[in-house]
This record gives sequence, C-alpha cells and structure tokens, in this order.
Amino acid sequence: MAGWRPTPPTPSVPATQCGGHFSATPDFEDSWPPHCVAGTEGVGFHPNFAPAVASGAIDTVFDKGAYEAAYSGFEGTDENGTGLAQWLRERSVTAVDVVGIATDHCVRATALDAVREGFETHVLLDLTAGVAEGTTERALEELRTAGVELSGKPVV
Repeated sequence: MAGWRPTPPTPSVPATQCGGHFSATPDFEDSWPPHCVAGTEGVGFHPNFAPAVASGAIDTVFDKGAYEAAYSGFEGTDENGTGLAQWLRERSVTAVDVVGIATDHCVRATALDAVREGFETHVLLDLTAGVAEGTTERALEELRTAGVELSGKPVV
C-alpha cells in the first residue's frame, strides 16, 4: 500500500487543496506535517522493501490519498482502479494481516475496514508504530471491540 498526497500548502497551493490534511501546526489527529507528498522521496517504499516491488515479487500496489486525506488501505486502488477489497476477493483471500504506521490512524482504519468488508483481520503490533500512547490505546480497544485479532506489543 502506498499513500501519497499533493504538494503541501504554499502561497500558490492552499491548504484546502490538500483537504486540510497538512498544517504548519498539526494536531497529529486530523492534521499533519507534510508527508508522502506526490513527486517526493516520501511516497517511496522503504529501501529494504523497494527491491521486492522492483523484482515483481509484489503482485500489485494500491495507492491512496491522491489529493485528499485517506487513512485506510481499503480506500486505495491499483493501477487499474480496482479497490483492495475487490482485488482480495477476486483471489479468494479471506484473512488479512495489517502492519504499518500509524497504529492509531492508518493501521486502525485499515483493520476496521477489513472487518467491515468481512475479512478475518489480524494486526501484528510488533510491526506497527503508534503516534501517541493515548490514541494508540484507544485504537487498540476499538480494534478489539470490532473483533480484530491483535498480537505482539504496541510500539509508540
């Protein structure tokens, strides 16, 4: 899953074009410093993962957040416009493991959407990182309540 955003706000590109997602004074809940900006290194995969993508070992990449905030991987589409849920169902996938950053935002949203879409969902907490302890704990409780299986220890 890759997420990318438009160019951050400048005098010629207002914050409203970014959906208010970027802020010079972010609250780290609804607004963030510029990240994953289209056309920058920030949209790339981690250097240790990029070779797997380049080699063809990865079946497809789903992009999310083009010109609007997007937290769930299920908001993403592949290069053909196919959504993640549809793509998984076409391959008879019934269970998903969710990893990444941030536990309390994107991981949370992706796992909740996976459950809503009918997938058995497991979050591997050792492979996630939360933004803040309070929001991470609230997210974990919400995930448990939704029936998401959690394993490992949360990192904040």
